[in-house]
Amino acid sequence: MNHFNLENEISGAVRMDAPITRGPAMRWQRKMNESGADASSSGNILNVSCGPSKTPMKNMNRSMTQSKTPNTGSSASKTPKSGGKNKTPNKPKTPSGGDRFIPNRSTTHFELGHYKLTTENQGQPNEENVDLMSPSKMEYQKIMSENLNGDLLSSKIISYKSKAPGAPEGYHNGLKVLYSSCKTPIVSAKKTVRHIPQVPERILDAPEVLDDYYLNLLDWSANNQLAVCLGGSVYLWNASTGEINQLLQLETSEDYVGAVAWVKEGNYLAVGCSTGEVQLWDVAQEKRLRNMTGHVARVGSLSWNGPILSSGSRSGNIHHHDVRMVEHHVGTFSGHSQEVCGLKWSPDGRYLASGGNDNLLNIWGANITDTSPQPTYVFSQHLAAVKAVAWCPWQPSILASGGGTADRHIRFWNCATGSCLNSVDTKSQVCAILWSKEYKELISSHGFALNQLTIWKYPTMTKVAELTGHTSRVLHMAMSPDGSTVVSAGADETLRLWKCFAIDEEKKKAMKSVGKDKHNPITQRSLIR
Repeated sequence: MNHFNLENEISGAVRMDAPITRGPAMRWQRKMNESGADASSSGNILNVSCGPSKTPMKNMNRSMTQSKTPNTGSSASKTPKSGGKNKTPNKPKTPSGGDRFIPNRSTTHFELGHYKLTTENQGQPNEENVDLMSPSKMEYQKIMSENLNGDLLSSKIISYKSKAPGAPEGYHNGLKVLYSSCKTPIVSAKKTVRHIPQVPERILDAPEVLDDYYLNLLDWSANNQLAVCLGGSVYLWNASTGEINQLLQLETSEDYVGAVAWVKEGNYLAVGCSTGEVQLWDVAQEKRLRNMTGHVARVGSLSWNGPILSSGSRSGNIHHHDVRMVEHHVGTFSGHSQEVCGLKWSPDGRYLASGGNDNLLNIWGANITDTSPQPTYVFSQHLAAVKAVAWCPWQPSILASGGGTADRHIRFWNCATGSCLNSVDTKSQVCAILWSKEYKELISSHGFALNQLTIWKYPTMTKVAELTGHTSRVLHMAMSPDGSTVVSAGADETLRLWKCFAIDEEKKKAMKSVGKDKHNPITQRSLIR
């Protein structure tokens, strides 16, 4: 029986579903009792302190001394809490009603915070891997990360207030126009990164195009006609209409065309042959005007400077032809021991750059009739053949040159001072270089291993984009007259058109408006003073 009573007492003691009758009072009960006691005691003190006393400071000092000595037997010592203030004020300090230190946990992203902490502890990625990664791949990874994870950099982790409730469907704020509009509209920021298509706009077949690094088989005229050398033939492709015409075919099957170059106006085409001849053709009449001889080896490079046509040969000599004269040969430059594979006149006609298979880059003056000409500068920093030479269109004395497989560098030269401005390792053979005046950039074509076209920002030489698609080295490049499209010819017997320098429409409209203002008679009269 005693054992049964003991079990009942134990079960009654540990039972929690009934109210506890014994033990200390609950915290809220103690708080309520204390607040009631504080209110009554503070009322007594107020009644005492509000008496007819002319010196309230003395009473205050007396009460403070009494609180410090509670054993004096005075009535103030029995209520030590009467001199203090209420610890829990009725009005909150923060107007929003939330705690100023503890964030709103319902809107706080703890998972995002954990992710950022773990990624920070892991450290930065390997710099070598970042350098080897192509810009297109880096941009692809960035876009994928934003689509999957959102914008992690600008997102907030801790939130100190609740989000505002969303407006009901169909709600329209009539005062939005008054408070959101401004007198001077803010111009939207222009995009710093433009879209560059990663695929060619068009692909054309180029059968029998020679896989020869030292030739120049492609050129684009001012009349929007593209000249392409295919073996012993020259074909013309009209980019405006899409028509293809064969301009010429050499007599023997062993002969081939080594170079083509349009005159600046675009109505005449110079053709260099493997026999050492230089032919001049009238494209509109499809007629050969003259056949200029003098070279003892094939002609692989051509460049115009007004009526002067310069031709580079495998013998290492550069001949200058005045096409207006019967005796066309007016001068010779002899500065290379091997084939001249790169030849370009500067935009202002002051310098002629010649690159050869002897790894030399020579800069010549404009005096082509000198009896014993010597190059103004001889640059020997390249370690392979120098075929890619291109002058800067907005700085006529700046030259870019590219070396072959053993060199793989793009170097920039100031021909006014003879100094090397910069050198960039492209990690592949440099076949051709073109400048973009619209975006202050340049594009280079390469060989093994990616066979890509690389767009660089000048003068920082940071990679803007890489265009891939050719299955063999990209030997030749040419730019459209408007500067928006680049055509590349590869040893894979294809021509690919890349619209990588599209003209800004806003800038184009501004140029048109300026042109209209020039012809406006009112504007013309206002300029006359």
